[in-house]
Amino acid sequence: MKTGLKVTGIVVVVVVVAFAALVSLTIGWRPFIGPKARPLTSRTFERTPERLARGQYLTENVLACFDCHAERDWTQDDAPLTPGTKGGGTANFPLLGLPGKIHPPNISPDKETGAGTWTDDMFARAIREGIGHDGRALFNFMPYERFRHLSDEDLASVVAYVRSLPPVQHVVPKTELIFPVKYLINAVPEPLTGPVPPPDLSTPAKRGEYLLQSSVCRDCHTPQVKGQALKGLDLAGGFVLQGPWGTVASANITPDPSGIGYYDEPLFIQVMRTGHVRARKLKQIMPWPIFRGMTDEDLQAIFAYLKTVPPIKHRVDNTEPSAPCRICGFSHGSGDRN
Repeated sequence: MKTGLKVTGIVVVVVVVAFAALVSLTIGWRPFIGPKARPLTSRTFERTPERLARGQYLTENVLACFDCHAERDWTQDDAPLTPGTKGGGTANFPLLGLPGKIHPPNISPDKETGAGTWTDDMFARAIREGIGHDGRALFNFMPYERFRHLSDEDLASVVAYVRSLPPVQHVVPKTELIFPVKYLINAVPEPLTGPVPPPDLSTPAKRGEYLLQSSVCRDCHTPQVKGQALKGLDLAGGFVLQGPWGTVASANITPDPSGIGYYDEPLFIQVMRTGHVRARKLKQIMPWPIFRGMTDEDLQAIFAYLKTVPPIKHRVDNTEPSAPCRICGFSHGSGDRN
C-alpha cells in the first residue's frame, strides 16, 4: 500500500513538472503572474501652447482617440461625435466579435468617473506600454503596441491635451474579457526602458511611415486571426468588421493593381477628406471623418509611404457578393477571385 502511494506521488510530481515545463515553453508564466510593468514615476508634462496644439492635432486627427473614448452616432454616414462626450469613453462600443465586453474608459479629467486622479505618468504608461492606472494589462484593442514608437515629445503633447479637456461625468463599466484572453493579455505589455527620440522626417515617405503607424492603419487593413496579423498580407485588406454599419472588409491599400495602384495623390486626399472613392462611399468604420483633419503635407506623406510598401495581389471589393478567400481565409467581396 505504501509502495502504491509512493508511486502515485511520484507520478503526480512528474505530471506537475511536465505541465510546468509545457507552460514555460509555450505561453510562459506571465499570463498567471501578471504583466511586466515599470514603476510609475513622478514626471509631469508642462502644458505649453505648442504642446496643447500638437496634442489636439494628434489626438483628434491622427491617433483617433475619440473614435473609442467618446460616444458616436454610428448610424450616420460620418459617425459624428456626440456633443459633450469627448474623452468620456463609451459603454456601448459597436464592433462585434471582440473577446468580451470592451468598454473604452472615461479618460476625461472628471475625478469621480474619469481620469481626474491619474498622474501624467499613468497616462504615459497606458498609452505606450499597455498598463492601466491600476496596474492591469490593457486589452490591446487599445493600440499601445502601435503607439510605442510615439516620440517622447508627441506623447507629452497628447497627455497634456487630454488632461486639458473639460471633465465628462460618465460612468463606464470595466472591460470584461473572456477566458483565456483575460489571462493571455498579461503577456502583451512591454515596459519602455529608455527615451523614444523624434521620428525621422527627412523624406515624405519616412514622415508617412510614422503617421501611418500612429494612425493604426495596419490594425484594420492587415487581416488578422486571434489578434495576430497574417504574414505576407501587410496592408492587403480583407479583415472583416461587423457593427451598425453592416459587414465590411477592409481595403487592400498596397500599390498593387488589386489595391490602390490606380490612386494618385489628389484621389488619395479626396478619399481621406470626403469618405468617397469617386462615386463609391466608404463605410463609417473607416475613420475618414477623423483623418480628414490632417494637413495636406501629412496626407501626402502617408500616400508617399504607401507607394513604397510591397504590392500584394488580393482582391477585396465590398460592392461584390461575399465569398470565401483562399488568401486571407475570410469571406469578403471578390474573395472567390483570389
